[in-house]
Amino acid sequence: MTRPTLADVGAVAGVSAKSVSNVLLGRPGVSAATRAAVLAAVEQVGYTVNLAGRGLASGRTGRVAVVVPNLYQPYFAEIAERLIHALEAHGLVATLRVAHGEAAEREALLGPATRDVDAVVVCPHHAVGDMIRGTVPPRPIVQLGGGPTPGLDCVVMAEREGARAMTRHLLDGGRRRIALVWNQAPGAQPSGDRFEGYLEALAERGLERDDRLVVAGSDWDRRASGYEAMVGLLRSGLAFDAALCVNDAIAVGALGALRAHGVRVPEDVAVSGFDDTEEAAFTVPPLSSVSPEQASMVDAAVRMLVARLAGDEGPAEHVRTGAHLVVRESTAPR
Repeated sequence: MTRPTLADVGAVAGVSAKSVSNVLLGRPGVSAATRAAVLAAVEQVGYTVNLAGRGLASGRTGRVAVVVPNLYQPYFAEIAERLIHALEAHGLVATLRVAHGEAAEREALLGPATRDVDAVVVCPHHAVGDMIRGTVPPRPIVQLGGGPTPGLDCVVMAEREGARAMTRHLLDGGRRRIALVWNQAPGAQPSGDRFEGYLEALAERGLERDDRLVVAGSDWDRRASGYEAMVGLLRSGLAFDAALCVNDAIAVGALGALRAHGVRVPEDVAVSGFDDTEEAAFTVPPLSSVSPEQASMVDAAVRMLVARLAGDEGPAEHVRTGAHLVVRESTAPR
């Protein structure tokens, strides 16, 4: 059985082989109707990209590195899967890289670990600007998440707005002593947009911040960290009636600790997360969370990356997506 060709795809889609190539390479100037027809034809005839041939002809591999700091945090696992599928729709193959630590993250961006790819999409844990300062990246890089990096294509989520909105929601439900369950080493001061959004909402209602209610576990992003942080808060004897958790993984751990200590959610303590991962809908009780609109983030990141691969040399683009609350039983008002 012969391998389907670009011409075979074009015949089914009613376009030229060149148009098929333009769609699969993500080149600009292709209409939405043509792109849809070509992708449907690709599926119908069973065409697959010949990466070896493409590399010989263009010097490209058709591969894109998707770099995440871990996969045990549900947000990173879900965003990686979304990226893989979105890249496939443009005829690109994703190579997943899990970069534990700053050195591994920098190597994934600049070093030999990603020599065989045409571009990189990074969901960073560390500051990308610090890692690439003084260098010229050898391939296009798109940053998805984190603070914006000057000179780099970035997609930034509305973290401040989301945290502020969730804090307001807790206050509107009658909560006044809102603990912040964070994801960094105990004793370290929280920072960043999520922390600032929390403080802004408290200040709007004339409430003083109480740093004793800011707690963290010994690891930065695991469910066990949320459990550990919440146990420490309960043992402190401090009064609190809500827990604003920095992400869903931390919130899941906090829920477990409250349940183990006989504290009712939401009757005694309301609990919220951030990221609206799939797990949030299946906790007991279901977890209220902030959706950073992952689909929009991925669409923007892939669009920018495809444009760079097509030769776009314009200035770096910064896209800020929205955020909205997904309210579930865990934050029901008193």
